[in-house]
Amino acid sequence: MGKGRLEAFSDGVIAIIITIMVLELKVPDGHSFASLVPLAPVLLSYVLSFVYVGIYWNNHHHMLSTIHRVSGGVLWANLHLLFWLSLFPFATAWMGENHFAASPTAVYGVVLLMAALAYWILQQTLVAVDGPGSALARAIGSDWKGKLSPVLYLSGIALTFWQAWAAQLTYALGALLWLIPDRRIESVVKG
Repeated sequence: MGKGRLEAFSDGVIAIIITIMVLELKVPDGHSFASLVPLAPVLLSYVLSFVYVGIYWNNHHHMLSTIHRVSGGVLWANLHLLFWLSLFPFATAWMGENHFAASPTAVYGVVLLMAALAYWILQQTLVAVDGPGSALARAIGSDWKGKLSPVLYLSGIALTFWQAWAAQLTYALGALLWLIPDRRIESVVKG
Protein backbone atom coordinates (compact mmCIF):
# COMPACT_ATOMS: atom_id res chain seq x y z
CA MET A 1 0.00 0.00 0.00
CA GLY A 2 1.27 3.48 -0.81
CA LYS A 3 1.72 6.20 1.76
CA GLY A 4 -0.17 9.00 -0.05
CA ARG A 5 -3.56 8.37 1.56
CA LEU A 6 -1.96 8.07 5.00
CA GLU A 7 -0.25 11.43 4.55
CA ALA A 8 -3.38 13.13 3.20
CA PHE A 9 -5.60 11.77 5.97
CA SER A 10 -3.11 12.76 8.67
CA ASP A 11 -2.70 16.26 7.23
CA GLY A 12 -6.48 16.69 7.20
CA VAL A 13 -6.91 15.53 10.80
CA ILE A 14 -4.09 17.78 12.01
CA ALA A 15 -5.59 20.74 10.15
CA ILE A 16 -8.93 20.09 11.86
CA ILE A 17 -7.22 19.87 15.26
CA ILE A 18 -5.65 23.29 14.77
CA THR A 19 -8.96 24.69 13.53
CA ILE A 20 -10.81 23.40 16.59
CA MET A 21 -8.19 24.92 18.89
CA VAL A 22 -8.45 28.36 17.28
CA LEU A 23 -12.26 28.23 17.33
CA GLU A 24 -12.09 27.77 21.11
CA LEU A 25 -10.52 31.24 21.44
CA LYS A 26 -13.13 33.76 22.52
CA VAL A 27 -13.14 37.45 21.62
CA PRO A 28 -12.45 39.68 24.66
CA ASP A 29 -15.32 41.68 26.16
CA GLY A 30 -13.62 45.05 25.76
CA HIS A 31 -11.78 46.94 23.09
CA SER A 32 -8.60 47.78 24.98
CA PHE A 33 -5.44 45.74 25.36
CA ALA A 34 -6.31 45.42 29.04
CA SER A 35 -9.29 43.26 28.05
CA LEU A 36 -6.79 40.65 26.78
CA VAL A 37 -5.21 40.18 30.21
CA PRO A 38 -7.90 37.78 31.55
CA LEU A 39 -7.49 35.73 28.36
CA ALA A 40 -3.71 35.34 28.79
CA PRO A 41 -3.89 31.72 30.10
CA VAL A 42 -6.14 30.72 27.19
CA LEU A 43 -3.86 32.39 24.64
CA LEU A 44 -0.69 30.93 26.18
CA SER A 45 -2.25 27.45 26.21
CA TYR A 46 -3.21 27.86 22.57
CA VAL A 47 0.29 28.97 21.57
CA LEU A 48 1.90 26.03 23.38
CA SER A 49 -0.51 23.54 21.81
CA PHE A 50 -0.19 25.09 18.36
CA VAL A 51 3.59 24.70 18.61
CA TYR A 52 3.25 21.06 19.72
CA VAL A 53 0.79 20.17 16.95
CA GLY A 54 3.07 21.93 14.46
CA ILE A 55 6.04 19.93 15.73
CA TYR A 56 4.12 16.68 15.34
CA TRP A 57 2.97 17.62 11.83
CA ASN A 58 6.50 18.58 10.79
CA ASN A 59 8.14 15.46 12.24
CA HIS A 60 5.37 13.22 10.91
CA HIS A 61 5.95 14.64 7.43
CA HIS A 62 9.70 14.10 7.65
CA MET A 63 9.29 10.58 9.03
CA LEU A 64 6.90 9.56 6.27
CA SER A 65 9.23 10.99 3.63
CA THR A 66 11.68 8.19 4.43
CA ILE A 67 9.33 5.26 3.90
CA HIS A 68 8.13 3.55 0.75
CA ARG A 69 5.12 1.54 1.87
CA VAL A 70 2.73 1.15 4.77
CA SER A 71 1.05 -1.82 6.39
CA GLY A 72 -2.15 -2.31 8.35
CA GLY A 73 -0.09 -1.98 11.52
CA VAL A 74 1.21 1.38 10.34
CA LEU A 75 -2.34 2.57 9.65
CA TRP A 76 -3.43 1.63 13.18
CA ALA A 77 -0.32 3.12 14.77
CA ASN A 78 -0.97 6.34 12.85
CA LEU A 79 -4.60 6.40 14.02
CA HIS A 80 -3.35 5.89 17.58
CA LEU A 81 -1.14 8.98 17.22
CA LEU A 82 -3.98 11.00 15.69
CA PHE A 83 -6.26 9.99 18.56
CA TRP A 84 -3.92 11.52 21.13
CA LEU A 85 -3.33 14.59 18.98
CA SER A 86 -7.11 15.02 18.68
CA LEU A 87 -7.28 15.47 22.46
CA PHE A 88 -5.09 18.59 22.29
CA PRO A 89 -8.07 20.96 21.80
CA PHE A 90 -9.85 19.54 24.86
CA ALA A 91 -6.78 19.55 27.11
CA THR A 92 -5.74 22.99 25.87
CA ALA A 93 -9.15 24.53 26.51
CA TRP A 94 -9.53 22.93 29.94
CA MET A 95 -6.08 24.05 31.04
CA GLY A 96 -6.43 27.60 29.70
CA GLU A 97 -9.96 28.19 30.93
CA ASN A 98 -8.93 27.08 34.42
CA HIS A 99 -5.79 29.25 34.52
CA PHE A 100 -3.33 26.36 34.63
CA ALA A 101 -4.92 24.64 37.64
CA ALA A 102 -3.28 21.40 38.74
CA SER A 103 -5.70 18.78 37.39
CA PRO A 104 -6.12 20.28 33.88
CA THR A 105 -2.36 20.86 33.67
CA ALA A 106 -1.73 17.22 34.64
CA VAL A 107 -4.22 16.01 32.01
CA TYR A 108 -2.44 18.18 29.45
CA GLY A 109 0.80 16.45 30.43
CA VAL A 110 -0.82 13.02 30.06
CA VAL A 111 -1.94 13.96 26.53
CA LEU A 112 1.63 15.11 25.74
CA LEU A 113 3.04 11.88 27.15
CA MET A 114 0.61 9.63 25.31
CA ALA A 115 1.15 11.49 22.01
CA ALA A 116 4.91 11.03 22.43
CA LEU A 117 4.46 7.31 23.11
CA ALA A 118 2.10 6.96 20.15
CA TYR A 119 4.64 8.71 17.90
CA TRP A 120 7.33 6.30 19.12
CA ILE A 121 5.05 3.33 18.38
CA LEU A 122 4.38 4.65 14.87
CA GLN A 123 8.10 5.19 14.33
CA GLN A 124 8.92 1.64 15.45
CA THR A 125 6.12 0.19 13.30
CA LEU A 126 7.46 2.03 10.25
CA VAL A 127 10.96 0.72 10.93
CA ALA A 128 9.56 -2.81 11.20
CA VAL A 129 7.89 -2.45 7.78
CA ASP A 130 10.93 -0.97 6.00
CA GLY A 131 13.52 -2.95 7.94
CA PRO A 132 16.39 -2.18 10.33
CA GLY A 133 18.57 -0.90 7.48
CA SER A 134 15.95 1.61 6.31
CA ALA A 135 16.55 5.33 6.01
CA LEU A 136 14.26 5.93 8.98
CA ALA A 137 16.12 3.46 11.18
CA ARG A 138 19.43 5.12 10.27
CA ALA A 139 18.00 8.59 10.88
CA ILE A 140 16.57 7.77 14.31
CA GLY A 141 19.92 6.70 15.69
CA SER A 142 20.03 7.02 19.46
CA ASP A 143 16.97 9.35 19.43
CA TRP A 144 17.92 11.28 22.56
CA LYS A 145 15.08 13.77 22.03
CA GLY A 146 12.57 10.95 21.78
CA LYS A 147 13.87 9.45 25.02
CA LEU A 148 14.07 12.76 26.89
CA SER A 149 10.58 13.99 25.96
CA PRO A 150 8.56 11.40 27.96
CA VAL A 151 10.81 12.06 30.96
CA LEU A 152 10.00 15.77 30.69
CA TYR A 153 6.27 15.07 30.40
CA LEU A 154 6.29 12.70 33.38
CA SER A 155 8.23 15.31 35.36
CA GLY A 156 5.70 17.95 34.36
CA ILE A 157 2.79 15.76 35.46
CA ALA A 158 4.45 15.22 38.85
CA LEU A 159 5.35 18.91 39.20
CA THR A 160 1.74 19.90 38.55
CA PHE A 161 0.73 18.89 42.05
CA TRP A 162 3.58 20.86 43.57
CA GLN A 163 3.65 24.00 41.40
CA ALA A 164 1.60 24.09 38.21
CA TRP A 165 3.80 26.86 36.78
CA ALA A 166 6.82 24.52 37.03
CA ALA A 167 4.92 21.94 35.00
CA GLN A 168 4.14 24.59 32.38
CA LEU A 169 7.82 25.46 32.14
CA THR A 170 8.66 21.78 31.73
CA TYR A 171 6.10 21.42 28.92
CA ALA A 172 7.46 24.56 27.24
CA LEU A 173 10.99 23.16 27.55
CA GLY A 174 9.81 20.01 25.77
CA ALA A 175 8.47 22.13 22.91
CA LEU A 176 11.69 24.15 22.73
CA LEU A 177 13.67 20.92 22.56
CA TRP A 178 11.82 19.98 19.37
CA LEU A 179 11.76 23.48 17.88
CA ILE A 180 15.49 23.23 17.37
CA PRO A 181 15.63 21.77 13.87
CA ASP A 182 16.26 18.05 13.79
CA ARG A 183 18.33 17.39 10.70
CA ARG A 184 18.70 13.62 11.17
CA ILE A 185 16.07 12.63 8.63
CA GLU A 186 17.01 15.35 6.12
CA SER A 187 20.66 14.31 6.25
CA VAL A 188 19.81 10.64 5.66
CA VAL A 189 17.38 11.39 2.82
CA LYS A 190 19.85 13.73 1.09
CA GLY A 191 22.83 11.46 1.68
